[in-house]
Amino acid sequence: MDLRLLDLLVCPLCKGPLTLRRDEALRPHELVCAADRLAFPIRDGIPAMLESEARALEQDEDAA
Repeated sequence: MDLRLLDLLVCPLCKGPLTLRRDEALRPHELVCAADRLAFPIRDGIPAMLESEARALEQDEDAA
């Protein structure tokens, strides 16, 4: 995923900023909206920015 794209993307629900999360191999894994506590997956380098594709963050999971 092009990191310049991250500067342009916002949460599709609240239009707030997103934080990039990486997996154990340091590959981009998901984009997180802290305000809505949702994580949008990144598949094959393409973020799935649909509410139906997002997963809710667990209570003990850090949103940042």
